[in-house]
Amino acid sequence: MALDGLTLGFIKNELSAYIIGSKVEKVHQPSKNELVLILRTRNGAFRLYLSCDGQSPRVHLTSYNIENPKTPPMLCMMLRKRLVGANLISIEQAGRDRILIFTFDGTTEIGDKTKYYLVCEIMAQKSNIIFLDENKKIIDSFKRVDETKSSVREILPGLQYELPPMLEKCDLFCDSSEVITEKILENSGKMLSKSVLDVIGGISPIVSREIAYRAVFGDKSVSELTIIERERVLCEVKTLIEEIKSPKAYLVSVPDNKTFDFSFTKIRQYGKEADVTEFGSFCELLDDFYYEKDKLLRVKRKACDLFKLLNNAVERTSRKINNRRLELEKSEKREQLRIFAELLTANQYKFSQKQSSYEVENYYDNNNVLTIPADPALTCQQNAQKYFKDYKKAANAEKMLHSLIEEGEGELVYLDSVLDTLTRAETEREISEIRTELQDGGYLKIKKNSKIKKEKTLPPLEFESTDGFRILVGRNNIQNDVLTLKTAKNYDMWLHVQKQAGSHTVICSDNKEITETAIREAAVIAAYHSKSVNSSSVAVDYTIIKNVKKPVGAKPGKVIYNTCNTVYVTPQKELVEKLKKE
Repeated sequence: MALDGLTLGFIKNELSAYIIGSKVEKVHQPSKNELVLILRTRNGAFRLYLSCDGQSPRVHLTSYNIENPKTPPMLCMMLRKRLVGANLISIEQAGRDRILIFTFDGTTEIGDKTKYYLVCEIMAQKSNIIFLDENKKIIDSFKRVDETKSSVREILPGLQYELPPMLEKCDLFCDSSEVITEKILENSGKMLSKSVLDVIGGISPIVSREIAYRAVFGDKSVSELTIIERERVLCEVKTLIEEIKSPKAYLVSVPDNKTFDFSFTKIRQYGKEADVTEFGSFCELLDDFYYEKDKLLRVKRKACDLFKLLNNAVERTSRKINNRRLELEKSEKREQLRIFAELLTANQYKFSQKQSSYEVENYYDNNNVLTIPADPALTCQQNAQKYFKDYKKAANAEKMLHSLIEEGEGELVYLDSVLDTLTRAETEREISEIRTELQDGGYLKIKKNSKIKKEKTLPPLEFESTDGFRILVGRNNIQNDVLTLKTAKNYDMWLHVQKQAGSHTVICSDNKEITETAIREAAVIAAYHSKSVNSSSVAVDYTIIKNVKKPVGAKPGKVIYNTCNTVYVTPQKELVEKLKKE
């Protein structure tokens, strides 16, 4: 999943066509490694997204509105002060390296005209976003690099910015195919794909493997290439040079729709094991490729403490249930204790001395001799009383253990539902509401002297079926209760995945007969907003609201219903997004 130098160059060309000459309207910093510039042009506003995150560094235009923190970081405030109102006048790439330099015409604090440079370095874990003044001195950067981190190149405020050392490689735009091929074939001790990667500048491993695959239908050592295969390498290099003159954006994905790579040339090396989709632009491809992945990572980072808390609670509750089940098994053997007690009581006249065991005739078993273990410190009568006491204790424990196990299983279901909701949370406000729910339930301590202002609760997610019915979906357990028990009317339709954690879904009837189309589409939405999102043929129960009740003292989101119908659907992201109302 490497964003290579050539692809970055194609992205630069796309950006230049859209945002050169634009004015910076807003600056946002959604996280410590992300920057979003809202740029205004005559053709409208564009969101320029820059990331120096080690797992997904990139630059592209985005159509998604990423949530920002309540209080902007200091670096964001400084960038707003310098860049808001500035004009973007050029975008340059450092050779074929993964570095883009954005040049802005702006003003100083006293109103004098000046230039600012925003450098985005895309280099895996060493990725960075660096802000420079007109003399290309570092004003600040997202990641500061001192001598303890790098002895070659420091990135600190006040230092002169220097480009990282460039590797000497062939340039597909400048060098001939013959020269490039000759250098590839000189590396006789390397595999063909590795030699291609080492010789050609600006390509990623998937492209080098693709060239090898096309030339030799796989990969082999350069020294083993036949004359025909060497000619095929030359042919494929020529083809690559032609392709970069009019590149296309390709997304490579496995059959279960888990995307795993992209390229500017059509990938054939995976054969039928992967799907290759062509996109209209590289910005559109990257935006689609990274959105779902980043959304999940973003939520995990903001809610890592909640994930840890819930996972610990699940583990602790499971352990309690298992221990109680073991105790229950022991208590079910209490009849043996009663028999011991009665036999000792019936035969106590025979035993005047204290013993470690007693042999008696068991009149419950054809008077066969039974050896009863005993405490040698106690008399026969005292041992009988002890067995009676243990019997009563086991009988009482059985009653309590059934209740405690049932309670624990209910708690596991609740924790599972909160985990599911947290996994699907997309914004900081949704996470905040889940945090509040856990505080109200006693799972999370409320910080003393907390002065955080309570925000207005978010409304349910809203959708509209193709035939006009309004569909509401709860975002969390508390909202599920409000939606089902207060918002919905008696003859609205209620839906929920069968025997799985998921959101309550309601079709508002508005005094009309709810159609089969609305029910099926609402079922798809319910399945999508559940733990079964990645399953197929998901069972979704549906019934009218008047049939849904909440047990007394039940956890948030817990309801019961006796009458229902079931429909089987497969979650479809495209349909859900199409029906969603903004």
